[in-house]
Amino acid sequence: MKKSIIIFSVIFLVALLAFAFVYFLKGREDVGNAPEQQKQEAEVGNAPERKDVDQGDIPQGAVMVVIRSPKASQVVESPLKIEGEARGNWYFEADFPVRLVDGSGKVLAQGIATALSDWMTTSFVPFELTLEFDPGSASEGMLIFEKDNPSGLPENADSYELPVFFTNGTHTTVKAYFGNTLLDKDPNDCSDVYPVEREVEKIPKIGQAALEELLKGPTDEEKERGYFTSLEEGTEIRGLSIQHGVAFVDFNETLDANVAGSCRVIAIRSQIEQTLKQFPTVNEVQIYIGERSEDVLQP
Repeated sequence: MKKSIIIFSVIFLVALLAFAFVYFLKGREDVGNAPEQQKQEAEVGNAPERKDVDQGDIPQGAVMVVIRSPKASQVVESPLKIEGEARGNWYFEADFPVRLVDGSGKVLAQGIATALSDWMTTSFVPFELTLEFDPGSASEGMLIFEKDNPSGLPENADSYELPVFFTNGTHTTVKAYFGNTLLDKDPNDCSDVYPVEREVEKIPKIGQAALEELLKGPTDEEKERGYFTSLEEGTEIRGLSIQHGVAFVDFNETLDANVAGSCRVIAIRSQIEQTLKQFPTVNEVQIYIGERSEDVLQP
């Protein structure tokens, strides 16, 4: 009798497991054959809870402001129409402040950039504003785009700067960076470079003008004051593009021809980088020779 009960129990359990397995397969088949919307609903039920992107999720290095007009180092006049885009979290209540200052920091004009579409996003939102100003005798200035910071907390503050020229005068001053035997405090630091000032024409490609002054090398008077260049004679710049804080500069093959030793390579890179980083629109420099980049100026 006990043996019969045990056999019956085993058969019952096997049947129950078989039924459960068939039911499970049927459920998976139903989801696989369901209309797309129903299938998505079934999948969402097992998905993690969706999290909206906020400012804390944006990398520190992310581009926050893009200016379409005016361009960096462009000659501007009053009234000045400004157009661009900024990420939504740069705004507060659909606007943020903008200032125009001269070379000494004196405020020439200030206004409010207004969002032209919904600003409640972390994507780019277009804006525009017009500033009227009197440059006085100033020949150059800076547009300062400030993140709206209602909290007043320094850690939430941010700004983006764009250099501009005014119509006063036809020339401006740039810096070219060279080594200097008299100023070197640490001869073992090959990256030490020092600026000399050069006067150039006001042109939108002011960065290229500064590099061309660098490639001329130090003048005889500057050489007497200890300045020297590590760049090979005959080096030429073939192109310069500045995009979102990165300067892409292309040289001819002479740049790294006959260049040996890690110290000289470091010095050349430092001269080029510091000459370009004098401009607030440049945070990083990438050096090319045609299509080459990774092996350029390798010791």
